[in-house]
Amino acid sequence: MIELEGVPELVDPVMVAAFEGWNDAGDAASAAVAHLDKEWKGEVFAALDAEDYYDFQVNRPTVWLDDGVRKITWPTTRLSVVRVGGDKPRDLVLVRGIEPSMRWRSFCNEILGFAHELGVELVVIMGALLGDTPHTRPVPVSGVTSDADLARTMDLEETKYEGPTGIVGILQEACTHAGVPAVSLWAAVPHYVSQPPNPKATLALLNRLEDLIDLRIPLGELAEDARAWQLGVDQLAAEDSEVAEYVQSLEEARDTAELPEASGEAIAREFERYLRRRDGGGHATEGGEGAAYLRDSPSDRTRPPKPKPTQRPGQGAEGPAGEAPAAGDETEDGTDGEGAGPADSSED
Repeated sequence: MIELEGVPELVDPVMVAAFEGWNDAGDAASAAVAHLDKEWKGEVFAALDAEDYYDFQVNRPTVWLDDGVRKITWPTTRLSVVRVGGDKPRDLVLVRGIEPSMRWRSFCNEILGFAHELGVELVVIMGALLGDTPHTRPVPVSGVTSDADLARTMDLEETKYEGPTGIVGILQEACTHAGVPAVSLWAAVPHYVSQPPNPKATLALLNRLEDLIDLRIPLGELAEDARAWQLGVDQLAAEDSEVAEYVQSLEEARDTAELPEASGEAIAREFERYLRRRDGGGHATEGGEGAAYLRDSPSDRTRPPKPKPTQRPGQGAEGPAGEAPAAGDETEDGTDGEGAGPADSSED
């Protein structure tokens, strides 16, 4: 049994996890959990033993100075807790780390042990993948689960993927087999701007998480960072006619696939989010009038991924939470989390 000292009894706890590496294009998912930890001042209460799960030649420790004393930080996965007050108090257990190099089953069992001891009611695992999606459009975010009943009650896709997977897919299946409700949220990052950070994708994941667990998330400066990121990519694309033409072709394909984009459900969901932010402290207009493009559209959330007939070199076969990537929409690469660009196909 896991002994937890100094961790208070939690209120309707939800575990939110993200892992650097293969399932974290543009560092979008790990940055989302880091944002939650920063905004809500998470308190670390546990860390997994790095010796058990990591190859230090793959994920190397770092040396740093503390008042002239050399110290070492070992790569690992840490768990922290945040207390969220308000009219609907709900606590979060944040799991942030690196995809393990070995012993994945033991790794998942240890995470599930903490979930059991803390009374976690839902596990949400966030990931990001490279896709054929234009940076000028809302970031596609897919919500999937292996539980058919959960898919119906939470308006999610039921995964049908078969093929190679990462720790996100393995942890989700471990949760399902242990009887713990689990959901994976996947953001698609444009493959032609895969280098981290990608605040627009991070923001889209947080917006989707907010809708999923009905909890207002403070965005801080993230909306402004997302706008600045898009403007920067716009300028880079404008300097290269071939890139500009390619982006335009992606925009046309995306717009055609999503017509008509607006729906009653979409308008209702956006209005509910607005009310949450207004009642919770006036963050509804964060980012100004131009912030509308930062919102992920409902069609992105509900359209099931479609198998892509071929892969670009260096890309893995897995899409959202084990879904096959969608042609012209979402693909997954074998990135090691260091943000290799589309021309770099040498990563493991």
